[in-house]
Amino acid sequence: MIRYLEAHWVAAALCMGVALLLLLPLGVPGGDRALLLIYLASPIYMLHQVEEHLGDRFRRYVNSVVFGGVEALTPGDVLLINLPGVWGINLAALYATYFIEPGWGLAAAYLILVNGLTHVGMAAHLRSYNPGLASAALVFVPFGLFAVLTIPATALQHTVALAIAIGIHAAIALHARHRARAGRVLVSAAV
Repeated sequence: MIRYLEAHWVAAALCMGVALLLLLPLGVPGGDRALLLIYLASPIYMLHQVEEHLGDRFRRYVNSVVFGGVEALTPGDVLLINLPGVWGINLAALYATYFIEPGWGLAAAYLILVNGLTHVGMAAHLRSYNPGLASAALVFVPFGLFAVLTIPATALQHTVALAIAIGIHAAIALHARHRARAGRVLVSAAV
């Protein structure tokens, strides 16, 4: 089952992203803008994932360009990062927005903003395109900023949401760096 998901989750992201957008005409309860923005985080992220991961582009890019050919990210890592790590967070944020209060759903907005800034920062640092950059720069950064600035929230809610988004991205970077270091040790031991 895992191998099947690794091979087909991007196609599912495309289908689900489009389907979620097609549901928009049915409306958001009460016309709530905060709920609409948190709802939109999922299809926007899913369509970004298509640009980023179609043909395993991002994982191959990170492994070859960022980590010099060492497998820092596996297909399983990418699946774990994107399904529970993005889809799960966005679903939890939507439920928190609907059932508790909009500010508790801000993790979805900050996840988009941090991811967008990460893509733009990587492109500036490496002076090259990276898979996902176009949607990150054109959609993620403006959408994330708009959502973060317009969804009513307390300072605590902003802090928790930003900590979740940065924590997820930091965990991914640390995991990839650890795997790359371990991979380099194995390669040098084999030589």
